[in-house]
Amino acid sequence: MTHDHDLVLRPTEAQKAAALAPPPGRTGGDLVVETLRGLGATTVFGLPGQHALALFDAVGRSDLRLVGLRTENNAGFAADAYGRITGEAVPLLLSTGPGALMALPALAEAAAASAPVLAISSQVPVAGLGGGRRGHLHELRDQSASFRDVVKSVHTVRTPSQIPSVIAEAWESALTAPHGPVFVEIPEDVLRAETVIPQVTGVDATPHELAPRPELTALAAHWLENATRPVIIAGGGVVRSDAAGKLKQLAERLNAPVVTTFGGKGAFPWTHPLSLQSWLEDRHMTDFLEDADVLLVVGSGLGELSSNYHTFFPTGRVVQIEADLGKLESNHAGLGIHADARLALQALLETVSEREDAGAPERVRAVLADIAARLATQDVALEQELLASIRAALPARSPSFWDMTILSYWAWSAFDPKHPNTMHSAQGAGGLGYAFPAALGACVAEPDTPVLAVSGDGGAMYSVADLATAKQHELDITWLIVDDGGYGILREYGCDAGTQLPGPDFVALAQSFGVPAATTTPESLKDDLKESLGTPGPSVLLLSAKLKMFAPTHL
Repeated sequence: MTHDHDLVLRPTEAQKAAALAPPPGRTGGDLVVETLRGLGATTVFGLPGQHALALFDAVGRSDLRLVGLRTENNAGFAADAYGRITGEAVPLLLSTGPGALMALPALAEAAAASAPVLAISSQVPVAGLGGGRRGHLHELRDQSASFRDVVKSVHTVRTPSQIPSVIAEAWESALTAPHGPVFVEIPEDVLRAETVIPQVTGVDATPHELAPRPELTALAAHWLENATRPVIIAGGGVVRSDAAGKLKQLAERLNAPVVTTFGGKGAFPWTHPLSLQSWLEDRHMTDFLEDADVLLVVGSGLGELSSNYHTFFPTGRVVQIEADLGKLESNHAGLGIHADARLALQALLETVSEREDAGAPERVRAVLADIAARLATQDVALEQELLASIRAALPARSPSFWDMTILSYWAWSAFDPKHPNTMHSAQGAGGLGYAFPAALGACVAEPDTPVLAVSGDGGAMYSVADLATAKQHELDITWLIVDDGGYGILREYGCDAGTQLPGPDFVALAQSFGVPAATTTPESLKDDLKESLGTPGPSVLLLSAKLKMFAPTHL
């Protein structure tokens, strides 16, 4: 008889030999790198600092690709995008104190968007851990506490032997649904010290699957197949779990209209007869969703933006599938199913019967026509034309990244992403400066695909330093900057104080980095974008225009 405790992995002869004679001169930094390589990492982002030099030295001795950006926050945004595009955990290397803290806004966005970023930071020497104030350079009372409320999990290394296990644990946490950023801190002296610990040759960090409970999916299937007016809200969880195909199958089987949240754009085909697109900031859509007798919410917490600023109040039954337990039934009571979107949709497909409803496409056409009629009464033709020009110029498979600017607010509702996981924005946490450095990360993830970044002039000023990164690595990015002389979206909210910003000559500034740049107009935007996107390497297009939002319906 074989018992569980007999199932022990025996080292190979090669592993025994490596353990007896590890290469000389290795440090804790090498243990970090060996663990990352063993877990499958190929690329790291970051910025060196004094306490982290042993880690960066080890990266330099390895075959890991280091992409260094000019600020830690931008490096974090780049890692975030790399993780969204590839679905892999992405190492972000930081230095103690100010360097690590500079990445907090980027990690907050990664947390809101469930991007699997593995932030690894140096820390003061071991003797300084635990809150003692020894006066070390970059010392914080409790560095990990600064990150605990932002990231998914926090991990501290205290000895070299802990490095492989701690990093593997953090890696597993980042990739277990819901994905998210994690933070690992390693004291400077642990990173610097030479080690006799053998090379890391066996490391495993398998994410846990989050499967739905079958009695819940059975009840949900019963409600859905017997519904009169079922509707589906598809969120970012559908995209992250690569479940768009299963969503389409379920919607067609149920003849249920589908609207995607801003984080879930691309989860359902834009021109499908059952597609309500993404018009969540519209009262016609809000009324349509409220009228559903069964509402299936997949991979969304129905937060502020997804609920038309909390003016949406469902009147029928709600089924919510959500991997983040904190979001489950947090806004609306219902049948909460704590599960990964892909596994839950598969369970429904195995259970639900076909539902006939010949009138569903007509109801979809009617609500979209109502929305179009409302927009037609407003002077917003320019904004709609700009989105149409961008869509016409951007290759269907090219990723686009959108900053917090008026054109992006339009894109959330009105832009057709063509495919899942190709449109990304900072709408999770809502910080400025996301688009350009995130797009750089996407360029690294998909080097043969042109990538578009869209920023306003205010947000662009957060990111201009990394024009140097784009040029250094000859990344295939086109950066469209819409210059309206300040924070235009804040002026839309009626605020003038501090929102008027005379800026630089963006064309001359880009050219000073050796990046080709030119001005464009609404009339020439489509052709200029096509040319830029079709030319290898980085480029900047400047569009001077004062745009406005469509009228809100939630006030």
